[in-house]
Amino acid sequence: MKVLKAGAAVATAVVLALTATACGGGDKKDGAGDAGASGGTKSDKIAIGIKFDQPGLGLKTPDGKFEGFDVDVATYVAKELGYQPDQIEWKQAVSAERENLISNGDVKFIAATYSINDKRKAKVDFAGPYFLAHQDLLVRADDNSITKVEDLNKKKLCSVTGSTSAQNIKKDLAKDADLQEFPGYSECLTGLENKAVDALTTDDSILAGYAAQEKNKGKFKLVGLKMSNENYGIGLKKGDKDLQTKINAALKKMVADGSWEAAVKKNLGPANYKNEPAPQITEGS
Repeated sequence: MKVLKAGAAVATAVVLALTATACGGGDKKDGAGDAGASGGTKSDKIAIGIKFDQPGLGLKTPDGKFEGFDVDVATYVAKELGYQPDQIEWKQAVSAERENLISNGDVKFIAATYSINDKRKAKVDFAGPYFLAHQDLLVRADDNSITKVEDLNKKKLCSVTGSTSAQNIKKDLAKDADLQEFPGYSECLTGLENKAVDALTTDDSILAGYAAQEKNKGKFKLVGLKMSNENYGIGLKKGDKDLQTKINAALKKMVADGSWEAAVKKNLGPANYKNEPAPQITEGS
């Protein structure tokens, strides 16, 4: 009898072990999340790359929160992929590291004023575009002396060190502009306010974000030039057509239900920014 009882115990243990294996056999999601899931559980996470230092677009606030148009777009897309806001792990995506973050699997996708171009498409795929920006000028609100780019000749143009935007103006459009280079946009804004410089140039969406900050309201205005077309896309791993299709569908839904326009007005509207309509999605088609 003791032998039979022992055998029964072993058999029971085997059954329990097999049952536990079957229940826990699913692969856990890694830090980059599984965007193919129809829904997530509270233990699931998705890592998304954004800028941490662009007011109105992607900003990490002093209290550790994240806000901006790109943040709202990424949050909406994540929800359509099955993730709630508390399941998002935000990762800083500085411009020079965006392709590496994607290819290394550190993030599932990136929404960080990421202009679509052929050089980048050789390394990553894009969904979208979801926003059309233009290079523009930011000037003091009471300065009406700059209405076209040629007016920058003999004036002081501010640029972040290494920026191509200002270099392009000085090379092609206003060769006599006095180019001043500062480490960051904040320094340029301080110089603009103090009349150390006359204009700041970069994407109009970025300029509007800075001008819309509470501390800057009423101090600056956009000139309204359209010196380039910058189609912002959502970057993702090359060859992930399934994710590309799902993100494109989420972006279309965001536009259709009015969430896209609301996000633009909330984040960039205080600067009286006149945004372009949502662009047609071309990537993956």
